[in-house]
Amino acid sequence: MFGRKLKTLYGFRVLQICLICLGVISVPGAMPGNASGGSDGNPLGSYVSTYTHLVYENYLDSWDRARRLSSAIESLLDDPNPQTLEAARMAWIASREPYGQTEAFRFYGGPIDYFDEEKGVEGPEGRMNSWPLDEAYIDYVMGNPSAGIINDATIALNGATILGLNQIDDDRYVSTGYHAIEFLLWGQDLSLATAGDRPVEDFVAGSSANDRRRDYIKLVTAQLVQDHEFLANEWAPGRDNFATEFEMLPPQAALGQILTGLLTLVEFELASERLGVALDSGDQEDEHSCFSDNTHNDFIYNARGVENVYFGRYSSYQGVGLDELVRDLDPDLGKKMEFAIEETRLLLEGIHVPFDAMLASPMGSAGRAHAEQAFASLMRQGELIKEVGLLFGLVIHSSDGDAG
Repeated sequence: MFGRKLKTLYGFRVLQICLICLGVISVPGAMPGNASGGSDGNPLGSYVSTYTHLVYENYLDSWDRARRLSSAIESLLDDPNPQTLEAARMAWIASREPYGQTEAFRFYGGPIDYFDEEKGVEGPEGRMNSWPLDEAYIDYVMGNPSAGIINDATIALNGATILGLNQIDDDRYVSTGYHAIEFLLWGQDLSLATAGDRPVEDFVAGSSANDRRRDYIKLVTAQLVQDHEFLANEWAPGRDNFATEFEMLPPQAALGQILTGLLTLVEFELASERLGVALDSGDQEDEHSCFSDNTHNDFIYNARGVENVYFGRYSSYQGVGLDELVRDLDPDLGKKMEFAIEETRLLLEGIHVPFDAMLASPMGSAGRAHAEQAFASLMRQGELIKEVGLLFGLVIHSSDGDAG
């Protein structure tokens, strides 16, 4: 049912588009003899099967954490007090761990971020994780107590309305997703020393603004859970869905999409957009999870997602890793790639917390120097991902994910 719905929406154009549209060019005759063609007994085909399974396990975990977040928010609304507010915040932070790892599955037009221009439909990523966010678009901010959709009683609050208002006229006009929920739970972060500190009284029923805020956070959280369910179902094994169609691709084509996702996350989204832009501007508004001061963990989970895909694992699951195939074909490249992954992990784990305090530090500060080293490590890792592609006869380029 979800698979047929997705086919109806964009006709599985991911199977129809050429590799060059995804930023991948197949090099004729460059495919290693022990990693080409076929399916049964083919090492590359086994890796693709591993990939589809770990994607499913990761989305399943993320869906579970989203449901736990929803339950924690229900508890907050049932009994608003400092303890239930803190529990909801911790549930939001916990939900980011598996979700951050799923971002390694973006950028090749899969269920998370496909786009069909002809039909005008797209995957849920833009309503799940869009940022940066203009706080005043949703709710009150310092100096403007009547700002936002919540304080505009002329706007009817329902799921369709909130989705319809997402990123209208301006990309910063984000109305839904993780960061909308984050802002509602923490409020503005007005301090370099701590995260936001929205008062729990904002969730006490009785006033028009509070009642609308309560409705708003329930609606956007329900949408987040629904989108996770969609993604988990599209990657579930043994169904008429995207995962089945993905495994039917020639293994080299599937690998091209996998590597495009990794390269784009590492080189463009994580290094350039999330780290580089913030370092250049020094602006807290360019911080990924600025209200909760959870940005450092976003970096770590994204990098872990890349590790998972390369090593063929997630949580307790271990399948066939791409690292095994690379080591067999080019042991030196395998060592370089593993070193780069480890170096990046350690550098990202060492980024100053809170991230916004580092952004406010002067040029040349120790915190900035460390973050710049992490940026450089990510870019080196991206170059090695391209080399891995060449090893399998593929020229990989970054993609914006709109592969439809």
